Amino acid sequence: MSSPIRLAFLGCGFITRVHSRHLTALRGQIVCSYASRDRKKADSCCQQFPGGRAYGSYAEAIADPAIDAVVVAVPPSLHLPLVLQALEAGKHVLVEKPAFLTMADYETARAARDRAGRTVLVGENDHYKPLVKTLTRLVAERAIGDMVFAHFTTIARRLKTAGDWRNDEAMAGGDAFFEEGLHIAGSLGPRIASIEGFRPAPSRTGPDSRVKSMMVAFRYDNGAVGSLYYSREIPSLFRGLRLSKLYGRDGIITFESNGLFVLARGRGWPRLLLPGYRDIRGYQAMYRDFAEAIRDGRAPEMSLERAIEDQRLMDRVYASAAGQSQA
Repeated sequence: MSSPIRLAFLGCGFITRVHSRHLTALRGQIVCSYASRDRKKADSCCQQFPGGRAYGSYAEAIADPAIDAVVVAVPPSLHLPLVLQALEAGKHVLVEKPAFLTMADYETARAARDRAGRTVLVGENDHYKPLVKTLTRLVAERAIGDMVFAHFTTIARRLKTAGDWRNDEAMAGGDAFFEEGLHIAGSLGPRIASIEGFRPAPSRTGPDSRVKSMMVAFRYDNGAVGSLYYSREIPSLFRGLRLSKLYGRDGIITFESNGLFVLARGRGWPRLLLPGYRDIRGYQAMYRDFAEAIRDGRAPEMSLERAIEDQRLMDRVYASAAGQSQA
C-alpha cells in the first residue's frame, strides 16, 4: 500500500472545514495538517480533524519537508503568491476555486508548475460530482438523441453577512457568479463554443452588497444551445432544491441540480437514476484524483489547462454583460 499524501491546508476558515469533513473518509490515503496566521485556529482544526500538525504561518507549513502538498484555501486575491511559494518549495498544490483573478495569473501559475514539475489541481468539486458523471454518460450514450437545449438552474437565497470577505470584490476577485462559475454546464462532454452574460439590475441593499445574479446563454460545439440561471438572492424550495433539463430530439433528461436524482425519458421506458449521496458534492472524488495524479505523475482532471478554458468563458461572460450595461 502506498504511503498517504501528507497535506497541509493554508487557511482554516469555513471551506477548509468543509473539505476536511469529506476527507475523513480518505484517512488512509491523505493525512491533513493545518496552517493559519492565527495558531489557535490551526490547533482547533487539528483537534477537530486529527492526524497531522498545526502551523502558525503559511510559510512554516510550506517549508516543512514532511509536507507533500498544500491546499490553498484563503481569499482568491491571496492565491497566486501562495501557489508560487508552494511550487518553488517543491509542493503539489490544490487551489480552491476561483483559483486566480486574471488570465495572466493562470499563465504565471502554469509556468511555475512546469518549472517545478509538480501537480496543480483547481478545486472545482462540481466537476467531480456523481451527478456530472451520470449526465456525461447519458449524453455520450445519446439517451435523448441529438441535444437541442440545455437549461441549468442554480438559484437559492444564501446571503453573506456584513463582515464576510466576499463582500469585498477586490479580495474575492468578483461577484457571486465569479465565485461559483459555470458549474456543470461545461462538464457534460460537449464544449461551450460561444457564450454571453446578461446581468439583471443589481440590488445593493442589505449586508450582502455583492452583485448576486447572472443569466448566461451559450452554444455548444455539438450545435445545442443552453442557458444558465444563477442567483444567490432568489428564494427556492427547501433553500436550494431546483430542477434543470437537457432537451433532445428523442427525449428529455430532468435532474435536480444538486444531484438528488436524474429522470431520463427517451426511447423506451423512463429511467429514474440516483447518482449517489455518499459523495454528492464530489469532494472525495476530487481528492482521489489529486492523490492519484501525484502518485502517477499525470495531469488531474481539473488541471490548470481545463481551468484556463473555463476562465476564458468567464471573461467573455463579463465582457458581454459589461457591454450591455453600457449600451
